[in-house]
Amino acid sequence: MRKKISYAIWASLLPFCLASCEDTTNSFQQEAKSTESTHPAPLASENALVISAQQKMAVLETKMAQAEAQNIDVTREETVMWFAKEFLKFADWDEKNEAAVEKAFSYYAPYRDKSKELAKELPDFERSKVNDILDAGISELDLVLNGGIKRRPVNKVDWQNIEVAENMLKSNSKPIFLYDYFSKTVGQPLTNKAVYNDHLGAIYHGGENLYPVDHDRAINSFLLKEDGSYDQALLDEVTQIDGSNVGFLIYWNMGVPQWIEKREPEVRKGRSLFTGYDIDNPLIRDTWGKIARDTGELTRGKKVTQLGYILANEPHWFSESDHWSHQFKEMNDISSYTLNNFRDWLKDKYAGEIAALNNNWQSDFSSFETVQIIIPIDKNTQGTPIWYDWNRYHMDRSISWFSHLQDELRKGNPEADTHLKIMPNMFSENNRSHGIDVEALTELTSFIGDDAKAAEKRFLHLTTEQEWEKHYAYMWEELSLSYDFMESVAPNKIHVNSESHFLSASWWRDLDTSVEYVENVYWLATLQGMDANMAWFWARDPDGSFEDRLEGELNFFDPALAGSFAGSVNQQPHIANAYTQVMYDLNSFSEEVIALRKQRRPVRMFYSETSAINKKTHMSQQFKMYEKLFFDGFPMGFTTQKIIEKQDNSQWDNIIVYKTEFVTTAELLALQSYLDQGGTVIIDSPQSLSKDEYGNPHKNTLKASKGKLVQLDGKQTLAQLRAVALEYAQSGLPDITLVENNGTQHKGVRWQVVKQADGSYLVSLLNLGKQTADITLALRDGKSIKVIDLFTENKLNTQLSLPSKGVKLLKVVAN
Repeated sequence: MRKKISYAIWASLLPFCLASCEDTTNSFQQEAKSTESTHPAPLASENALVISAQQKMAVLETKMAQAEAQNIDVTREETVMWFAKEFLKFADWDEKNEAAVEKAFSYYAPYRDKSKELAKELPDFERSKVNDILDAGISELDLVLNGGIKRRPVNKVDWQNIEVAENMLKSNSKPIFLYDYFSKTVGQPLTNKAVYNDHLGAIYHGGENLYPVDHDRAINSFLLKEDGSYDQALLDEVTQIDGSNVGFLIYWNMGVPQWIEKREPEVRKGRSLFTGYDIDNPLIRDTWGKIARDTGELTRGKKVTQLGYILANEPHWFSESDHWSHQFKEMNDISSYTLNNFRDWLKDKYAGEIAALNNNWQSDFSSFETVQIIIPIDKNTQGTPIWYDWNRYHMDRSISWFSHLQDELRKGNPEADTHLKIMPNMFSENNRSHGIDVEALTELTSFIGDDAKAAEKRFLHLTTEQEWEKHYAYMWEELSLSYDFMESVAPNKIHVNSESHFLSASWWRDLDTSVEYVENVYWLATLQGMDANMAWFWARDPDGSFEDRLEGELNFFDPALAGSFAGSVNQQPHIANAYTQVMYDLNSFSEEVIALRKQRRPVRMFYSETSAINKKTHMSQQFKMYEKLFFDGFPMGFTTQKIIEKQDNSQWDNIIVYKTEFVTTAELLALQSYLDQGGTVIIDSPQSLSKDEYGNPHKNTLKASKGKLVQLDGKQTLAQLRAVALEYAQSGLPDITLVENNGTQHKGVRWQVVKQADGSYLVSLLNLGKQTADITLALRDGKSIKVIDLFTENKLNTQLSLPSKGVKLLKVVAN
């Protein structure tokens, strides 16, 4: 199996990148033209690494011809050859333009002090990695030719004929997982096969020119003039997009036209990093409503909308004091519109009783019309009624905004699919002052949308060991926790990661990222629901030079972009190749992946936004319980009040409630209704479910009714809680058993099992752990088994070793 890449700069961690954006006035292009390399570059023909690569390409070409003569698919080798040739060309460009490359490294703060050294080393680093991918390609094809392994032909994507099915994407009637880069070298047409092809992906993006100014090709408010007419040139860039390939459109919310600012002086109040205006402003809502309706109608039925309309880029409105986002003027205050809407929300929440609000807030307002609040809200008020009321309203107002956008879009295009590029750490991290209710927004849109990240190395600004480093090969918490939650909320929706951040972020990247990590993380994400992903980003023009945005003055509002080229996939042939190769593998086994994704989630954790808002470390606590159940042969799941009310409760065997002290009366009633239907609820301690949203004791407690209520005393360890959860989910556990020994007490192999129609079992193994894992497979009923490696079609023993970051897909048959 090969490995895959997705480069991504997590643009929303912008403050961490500020230091990398100083001295942004020089042009890469000018330096490349005016400054010679600091040392004479050898001719390509004199470079030993180039000569070696050329010899290996000749060998691989010969073997490919032999394979084709035997009707063996060589798509994988074609991609190896393509990347080898491209990166040899890139290395030559980097060598001839060393000063420009040095400048690119200097924009990224952790690389600044060694930018000269890195620029000098980069060309031969790239050539060395080209040799590595050629070695691997030759070795694998030798095994195929010699009969050592058998591999499936690649299920190639038909980019011009994608079917958007009920809960998956299809190509040629088979499930398909789409791959591409969120941004491709700007200005290159879809017809340029050096940029749009099977090697780099061929999804068309209807908005990718994120220039320092607010005008770009994405759908934005500059389209509309004050008289209600459109700027035709800007509109043409949206409506005249090439219609050949599957694609998506994005609403870019940064800018505000001057005519709106003149009419609405408050329009910038309550802005956020990537939403440059007040979402409660009536003129903004009217303007965007018209734009959504009209652009929806004008783009209706076009292939560029098959992957939906992205309603926002990384929305968040952090509204608490002392937050990093405030230097970008995020929620530094609120408008009169927001305040008045909050007053109305409070009036409804407190049933018009101002005395009840005053009692709760310890205030003395004469009426709801006189209520005041200071935003940013003091972070020390967390856990108090005013904190809860503001942050719950704050989420409700963003739901209202996105509901408005979607409703207006569908007036123009009733069939429009939608999603939001939600940053998954809005769910996985503890902060809840951001205004993002991940459950509600996942329910709202027709697709699941996100830009999840993972990291093979510790973030570069951290000096102490992180918790994940003690046990795991990479940081997977954000990805897995959020994906299992979103898939629990919307199990039948297509899942689009429109800016995948698995290979770099603002504070981590590594030129020598391992291909094993790439393979593992992409299998993990896809098994957990991801149907399409666009990696960040492809920034090379076909001649190897930087794309337009990285030439000239790099004085972006988004400072992360200036340093994004350094250490990216554009400098890593092994990772660029690995990205495509792992997507080939996933698509070759797409039906098996879909089967594994349909596996039932027998144990569900109860999630309460109420507790998440009120508690400082709620999600950190929840992850500990989630982690304990993550390695037991089934995908983890979640329930909430809405999930219980709207979904088939028989889809799980029990609900475990862990350190969830604050719940609303409605949440408590939902759990009671589940018990009334015969369900099983496990509560970790008397403290859980004991308080309402304001910290008042609940008058009623859960009753077993027709179900089972397992009330524990709070003294159990996580291991003991896991045992209880598994005890009450026996019927939902796999027929296959797996025993893992990795030399520690901490499990690292995530595995899943699905029984096939022919009675065999499909087994997926992903080793997230730091150590090699010795694994023993067996049937629960004790019958003997035969194990086949589906990647190679070779027989394996029931005892096998899986290295750190290893991936296996097995067929298990009872003898």
